[in-house]
Amino acid sequence: MASKLVKKPFLRELRCKISKKIKDRGVFYFIFFALKELILFFVVFCIYIFICLIKPIVFMRVGSFSAGKIGNLVADPELYLCEKDHNIQPQNTLDIFHDGLEQNPFVSNDQLLRMWKRVFSSRRGVLLANNGIVKKFYKLSNRFSFGGDHIIKATSNERDLFGLIEKSETYLKFTEEEIVQAKLGLQKMGIKDGAPYVCMLNRDQRYLCDNFPEMKLDYHSFRNFSIKNYMLAAEELTKRGFYVIRMGVIVDELMDTDNPKIIEYADRGFRTDLLDLYLSANCYLFLSCNTGADALPMVFHRPQVFVNISDFERMRSWCSNCLIIFKKYWLKKEKRFMTIAETLRSGAGALNRTEEYENMGIELIENTREETLDVVDEMDQRLKGTWQTTQKDEDLQARFWSYFKPNNLHYVIRSRIGAKFLRQHKEWLGLSDRATK
Repeated sequence: MASKLVKKPFLRELRCKISKKIKDRGVFYFIFFALKELILFFVVFCIYIFICLIKPIVFMRVGSFSAGKIGNLVADPELYLCEKDHNIQPQNTLDIFHDGLEQNPFVSNDQLLRMWKRVFSSRRGVLLANNGIVKKFYKLSNRFSFGGDHIIKATSNERDLFGLIEKSETYLKFTEEEIVQAKLGLQKMGIKDGAPYVCMLNRDQRYLCDNFPEMKLDYHSFRNFSIKNYMLAAEELTKRGFYVIRMGVIVDELMDTDNPKIIEYADRGFRTDLLDLYLSANCYLFLSCNTGADALPMVFHRPQVFVNISDFERMRSWCSNCLIIFKKYWLKKEKRFMTIAETLRSGAGALNRTEEYENMGIELIENTREETLDVVDEMDQRLKGTWQTTQKDEDLQARFWSYFKPNNLHYVIRSRIGAKFLRQHKEWLGLSDRATK
């Protein structure tokens, strides 16, 4: 009976907790722990029965902002609102949200949480109830097989499968006071009001190590890459009249440049939660790598260039104003690159842990400085209306996307792959002999 009511991952977690508590605290403490869990289960079940009974009158649901992770804090509320406004989420519901913070009170961006609360407090049929009962109900309901209808979830976690963001309004809006504060921040960086700037963000391990030292989070280190790979593009952008702002809360490797128009935003003490949002909302384009914080320019409808994408089956395929290029998969034993067909067939394109690549004998090769410059140049030309595409380029795009059929990761496909990247790596598409490193 219990196995039908309780989700299997929770049962495994519970067994581990029981073993640990018996080992650490003894049998009597375990009995106390078991009684507490049973009481919580009973309370949640009673609440569930109640909301089922009143469902014909009030369809009540509970959701979380997941404020501890920037990617979730950006995407989850955004996708909920998009799906609600496009009639994908149930209508005529009473939706209750909490901030998602439990024992760890860490908030990834206080300004963003404050702005979402502002948006949600103005919506009909939405309540913000940051109390223990709501949090406990949400947490435990996710662990049991019943109650799924009453948990608020987007169609696909953090992924805009139906391309709704581009069809929707920009929900996050700044107050006049916030705009004034943000412009003062730009002035401190030496950027005049109205001067164009490009944001760029690379992924390293420093942020996770400093904020979550007790957790082992290097399993995603395969997504990291050196800021040096951005420098050629950054220098070129300044020649074209742009300031370049290196984003991030904490960075591991500083840029090697004395160019005054290339700004170490975090290291020089300019960074604020407000500026993280304002810069992302008003940049000319955002150069990044598909990490959590680059969801910000997405919800503000800004052009994006993604480089060094590793698990390429999870790329953002729904953005019409996105260009993407990928890390290359090098088979160490065979001394050659994998084709896209091999990568998909073997499952390597969906690997999500560093050790999984190591077990398959795959070395991920970062994009070169020249590849990064090429795709940034293409986006700049596209934004200025000077980019000239060819039929061969369109054929290469079609060839690439032919490998991706509608599924739970890709449905509406609008993004493009960097034109020069495809021209230079036709062997990846299976159009010529496989290249050597």
